[in-house]
Amino acid sequence: MLLLLLLLSFGDDGHAQYVLGHFGDNGSCVCKVNSNMWSFPAVKYEAVMQQIQSCEVSLNNLDKQVKLSNQHLPHIQAVIKNVTARLKPYQYLHNKGLYTPLSLRLLGQELSQLETDISTIHSQLNNAQTQKLSKEVGKLRRDVDKMKASDTINMKTVKEKLRYLKNSAESCKSIPKDFRGQEGYCLKGLIRNISEPIVTKVSPYGKTYISGSWGKQAQMNSEGQKSSYWVQGLFNNHAWGNTVRVYQTYEDFMASVNHKDFTFAPSYTAASAIEGPSAVLYGEALYYHCYRSPDVCRYDLNTNIVKRVTLPGTEVGFNNKFQYCYYDCRPYSDIDVEADETGLWALYTTVGNHGNLVVSRLIWDSEAEMLNVSQTWETRLFKKAVSNAFIVCGVLYATRYVNEYYEEVFYAFDTATGREDNSLDPHGRR
Repeated sequence: MLLLLLLLSFGDDGHAQYVLGHFGDNGSCVCKVNSNMWSFPAVKYEAVMQQIQSCEVSLNNLDKQVKLSNQHLPHIQAVIKNVTARLKPYQYLHNKGLYTPLSLRLLGQELSQLETDISTIHSQLNNAQTQKLSKEVGKLRRDVDKMKASDTINMKTVKEKLRYLKNSAESCKSIPKDFRGQEGYCLKGLIRNISEPIVTKVSPYGKTYISGSWGKQAQMNSEGQKSSYWVQGLFNNHAWGNTVRVYQTYEDFMASVNHKDFTFAPSYTAASAIEGPSAVLYGEALYYHCYRSPDVCRYDLNTNIVKRVTLPGTEVGFNNKFQYCYYDCRPYSDIDVEADETGLWALYTTVGNHGNLVVSRLIWDSEAEMLNVSQTWETRLFKKAVSNAFIVCGVLYATRYVNEYYEEVFYAFDTATGREDNSLDPHGRR
């Protein structure tokens, strides 16, 4: 006897399945059911597993890219920040028409290298950060290209004209008419000869201290220190000092006797300490470059009071930023205090004058008891291309290395006229 049964077994389509059955010998119901309708969806499972594996590989690759980005992007961002900061003053110079083609060319080369580096990283990562970096460096490139497209020649001409007129105005401002012939010390024209060097004596501090300044008191009409000699040694790393030794006569100086030591700063690192071999004794005061600053200090031997003045200019160089170099750099020679027959001078360099020498005239106002800068001239002489400089009768002279025995005076700048000459007779050696 056959029996038709309805079994609620759901297949793949979700509908009920009809199964035929019959009674067995023992009265049981026997049904033949195809179990394939309940089989595990192995095919779908394998497909899902493949998708999971593929997703896992993608996630691993993305994790590697993120780690690579974290490693490289801070460096690239730092480079861009540095280039942006360095471009800022050039943009200012571009607006003012005062940049130099050499600096712009070097900046362009550095920017090209940066573009190559960012392009390589962007091709590897291609994410929002690298896209932002690419846009920023692209903007820098457009700015530099605009600067290159400007009329450099005309701007340089205007710059030189402005500098010359400014120097001429400074020369006319307060220099007296008899500047060249004051008391017969200064004659018209340039120096004609320099004597051979004279070895005077060994330093009273011995051979251990190899840097400092010394000489004869430089003020022509000084009474209190009329014939005095002085030695100022740099005792801390051959760079800083805080004392000066004064001898009243040449004989005492040569014999290293009867001297008096003055302490003008409480320590080598005090604000009133000296930095570099830049001192000069003028009258009864020592003038020098103040410790790690753009200032010139004046120490009064009688009152032990230090006065100071900040040198004019955009970013005055100090702390080994603009030394006398040429063949070998002189440590901490950024600000050079000089004296001649006409007065006191400061020779230094500024970023605003592109590393070229700047000359400032120093004046001591005895009534107000203030140290002032009365005039400033900007030259076209790059300071690191010279080995030394000095002032004679208001004329700045610069030297350069020839060999271990000779230096030649090759450049002169006349503060009385604002004119310069960089083609002096090369046989004027010292």
